[in-house]
Amino acid sequence: MQKIVQKFGGTSVGTIDKIKHVCSLINKEIKSGNQVAVVSSAMSGETNKLVSLAENFDINKNKLEFDMIVSTGEQVSIALISMALKEIGLKGVPLLGWQVPITGSNDFTKAKIDNIDDSLVVDLMSKGKIPIIAGFQGINTKNNIVTFGRGGSDTSAVAIAAAIRADRCDIYTDVDGIYTSDPRIVKNARKLNKISYEEMLEFASLGAKVLQTRSVEMAMRHEVIVQVLSSQTGEKGTFLTKEDKKMENELVSGIAYSKDEANITLINILDKPGVATKIFSPLSEANINVDMIVQTGSENGKNINFTYTVSRKDLEQTISIMEENKTDIEFERIITNNSLAKVSIVGLGMRTHTGVANKMFSSLASESINIHVISTSEIKISVLVDEEYIEKALNALHSTFKLDKK
Repeated sequence: MQKIVQKFGGTSVGTIDKIKHVCSLINKEIKSGNQVAVVSSAMSGETNKLVSLAENFDINKNKLEFDMIVSTGEQVSIALISMALKEIGLKGVPLLGWQVPITGSNDFTKAKIDNIDDSLVVDLMSKGKIPIIAGFQGINTKNNIVTFGRGGSDTSAVAIAAAIRADRCDIYTDVDGIYTSDPRIVKNARKLNKISYEEMLEFASLGAKVLQTRSVEMAMRHEVIVQVLSSQTGEKGTFLTKEDKKMENELVSGIAYSKDEANITLINILDKPGVATKIFSPLSEANINVDMIVQTGSENGKNINFTYTVSRKDLEQTISIMEENKTDIEFERIITNNSLAKVSIVGLGMRTHTGVANKMFSSLASESINIHVISTSEIKISVLVDEEYIEKALNALHSTFKLDKK
């Protein structure tokens, strides 16, 4: 007998018929003799509706209320799953985050999970019952509802799997696994049987929408075996695993992209110690994630330009923060560009193979694609290009690194 956590995304529970199908997947695990805990997102489209209601007001001034509103979508889906399970003779117990309880930090809209009390979930499973837990939400130290950011149900599921020491965490989505690139853009993209935590962490952070970055971080930290698979077919998907030597034979495992990029350049900053801290400390305090950072010097040797990227949704707030701190930072003006996209190649093989960057840049140059910014790590290379060239860039790189072949 194994302990299995099954997490179902919004498209998997988007209609009553889909919810009934989800229950058949739960029943399949139960019939196999396993104990099951379920984590569910809100029905597809519901969170967007709730967000649009809240956006009639200033969210920055009403973050407590915002989390209270957007967390209600999961309450509906877990109750419907429980009702559907009863129809096939199974006993489900719907639980909101505070009932488990799942305790999070005090950061409304993007709280971090601090602790999960596993006693109730484990007790229910031992009695043959199925805990059906609302993803995306918990409570903070003041007993207020907090949410874990978009995709937070993935993090909820992995955290619960870690807490109850589950044998596996199955993430059911509308795709049947992790692909070498977006199959909607690259027609010969190939499904991967397995991928390392580290590679998947890069994929998630670089824009791949299959899993939330924090869920991958948590899986890696607690060594939770995660499988990404389709809720429609239930067939074997892609497993997130520890790195093995065979994985390093693959030069590049896949290509990720993100259209959610905004580029900010601060012009003519006086070059002196501490200037980077003056730029990025207020952004950190505002919980704004900064990605690619480039510092360039000037001819006079006294001034520099700072370029960095943030999410497009954070662009307006970032500009406001920079203007508020203009006197302290001492820059001349701000230049922004929100029509860029980030394209990244990822692979453990980069650690042991040379010439990967040159191969990537040559491939893009052959398609007349200009590179604005370059960022690298041990297992990834990212470039900023004009958004209009996304499709051309992905297909060119996929072909260059022969990702359609096993």
